[in-house]
Amino acid sequence: MIEVIENKKEWNKELELLKDVDFYHTYDYHHLSKNSNESAVLIKYTDGSTSLFLPLLIRDIDNSIYKDATSVYGYSGVLSLNMSDKFKTEEFYKELNVFFNDYKIISVFSRLHPFVNHQEAILSGLGTVANLGKVVYIDLTDTIENQRKMFNKRMKSYLNASRKSCTVIESKLENHLQTFIKLYHENMKRVDADTNYFFEDSYFHQLLTSTDFSTKLYLCSHNETQQIIGGALFIEKGGMVQYHLSGYDEDYHDLNAIKLIIDEVRIRSTQNNFIFLNLGGGRGSKEDSLFTFKKCFSKNTKQFKIWKYIVNEEVYGALVQKYLGSSLMTESNEFFPAYRVKGISSKQQLH
Repeated sequence: MIEVIENKKEWNKELELLKDVDFYHTYDYHHLSKNSNESAVLIKYTDGSTSLFLPLLIRDIDNSIYKDATSVYGYSGVLSLNMSDKFKTEEFYKELNVFFNDYKIISVFSRLHPFVNHQEAILSGLGTVANLGKVVYIDLTDTIENQRKMFNKRMKSYLNASRKSCTVIESKLENHLQTFIKLYHENMKRVDADTNYFFEDSYFHQLLTSTDFSTKLYLCSHNETQQIIGGALFIEKGGMVQYHLSGYDEDYHDLNAIKLIIDEVRIRSTQNNFIFLNLGGGRGSKEDSLFTFKKCFSKNTKQFKIWKYIVNEEVYGALVQKYLGSSLMTESNEFFPAYRVKGISSKQQLH
């Protein structure tokens, strides 16, 4: 049986039963992430004592009666309750297809969660699951000393020097938040980021005030001048801490503000009994300079995967031809869905 949940109270009630929930699965984050022409839904499938939960954003397709669905930016995928080896995925696929067709959804895309089990096994028989890259994480169940042993020598030297010049603080003050937003936007300009990454001020305020998860703003203050030279947002939910957004003052680049913040969050999160600190991957899931920066903190990695499913091949092909002038289906590593490659009604963001 399929049930569509859109109410916050019901959404939260279902998530409370699950142990692998991250902030990416929450009602608040979905409503914070969606555009005006999108709706957030939690699809619940029940078979006996087993339940599956698939959170999605359903989007209109320009000049069409059809829709498609995507996960929020981050790591989402399907969650399970009382999963067993006897679970019949074929029945799940059958009912899910009925739901997609009833809603005129012709394609579905989801970024799977690297730390949630069973996602690939549940979804791989419907569409395709593909490896996209790796994410770097710190095992917070290990000792603080053993975690530090994974740092490369240069990182240890940077941190030793930074701690002599700077102090990391946690703050919810409005002026500190505005300082962080400015640093973050300057950072996005510096790396020539897509416009989708230039969030409105309300986005940051809603992150910090959500009751579905806990967002912490950490700032790096220069001891001599008391100037805020860097900041980062970390989001806590369950046993996970996610490194979300950051920015720093280019004039103080040599003081390695973000490195120091990550190190301080690592220590505090370990002391507060969290399990993982996920630093994420590289830009577009590539093993680039950003990925190398994160690897300086840990040798631990998890595979990041995506799920792609074309529900209606005929309509999908027609839309590709309409917007791209070609009816060719996309290969596994190409943009999906292909008809959105030029950005029609889309807020698609890279990992």
